[in-house]
Amino acid sequence: MSKPATIKDIAQRLNISVSTVSRSLRNAPDVNIETRQAVIALSEELNYQPNKLALSLRQKQTHTIGVIVPNLDYVLSTMVRGIDEVALEAGYTVMVCQSNESYGREILNTARLLDSLVDGFIVSVSSETKIFDHFKKIQHRGLPMVVFDRIAPQLTAPSVRLDNEEGGLLATEHLLEQGYKRIAVLAGPANLGVSNSRLDGYLKTLKKYKIKKDDSLIMHCDFNQDYAYYATLELLAMKKRPDAIFTISDRMAIGAMLAIKEKGLRMPSDIGLVGFNNEPVASLVTPMLSSIDMPSFELGKAAARLFIESMNTSEDLSQVEEILRPKLCIRESSRRLA
Repeated sequence: MSKPATIKDIAQRLNISVSTVSRSLRNAPDVNIETRQAVIALSEELNYQPNKLALSLRQKQTHTIGVIVPNLDYVLSTMVRGIDEVALEAGYTVMVCQSNESYGREILNTARLLDSLVDGFIVSVSSETKIFDHFKKIQHRGLPMVVFDRIAPQLTAPSVRLDNEEGGLLATEHLLEQGYKRIAVLAGPANLGVSNSRLDGYLKTLKKYKIKKDDSLIMHCDFNQDYAYYATLELLAMKKRPDAIFTISDRMAIGAMLAIKEKGLRMPSDIGLVGFNNEPVASLVTPMLSSIDMPSFELGKAAARLFIESMNTSEDLSQVEEILRPKLCIRESSRRLA
């Protein structure tokens, strides 16, 4: 197999300098038109391909975006698809790493993406992350960074998120309007902002309806079906059990549903259930699960657009925050009234 042609090969064939070939290929104005045409014609004849890495280093851009996510579940993978669609249209490639909710792995992913010479980052932080020095290092290097979905107040960066508090409000208000009076909530990790915002929506709704907060009805657990299953069993074992449960993810709702069925309770007559995210599984289970819908694909697209805007402006966008609205999808698991 013959070696690929180089700029040096073109220069030798035309008896001109390498720099003249380079300037001709860049369409530089200081090269006469005959020389430029000869260089282009020979480069096509030899099927010359520029060294993209060297070109990227000279331009100080690789047109690659580093994306770090906690996992690639349905919701986050849908967001990544949104990021990739906008990036592709703008001429960027996306490199995705998942932290698996690990702070250490998140640091490692950040270092590896920096070594890969990405132009900047779009990140959603892990549930373990409490120190943000690795992300601040990105900013100190002058690289753009957009935070999406899980927002970190410790980072001053442009961000895109769902109005999670409104989602919690919609779910809780719906259950109250359906006649449920004792509503429990399966909240996520206590240190995670996205979980606390959904919980805040629940608490604000109770206050709005003048219902006293009951700490025994608030269960913190991981975004995990098994944890939610056991937490629900605890709730159902209470002397005065809840008559409805709001879970802050659909995965948790499936765990709750398994526990409810195991105890012989019927939804929605004995107990109501509302999840969050509106994943496809919500329409596949029996009864079909009511859930808060989040526009995951649009959220990813918004994050990518904000990143590209950061790449192409000298303005400070660090205070820019885009907030998308959730909506309630009512199904059989909570619908008591027409």
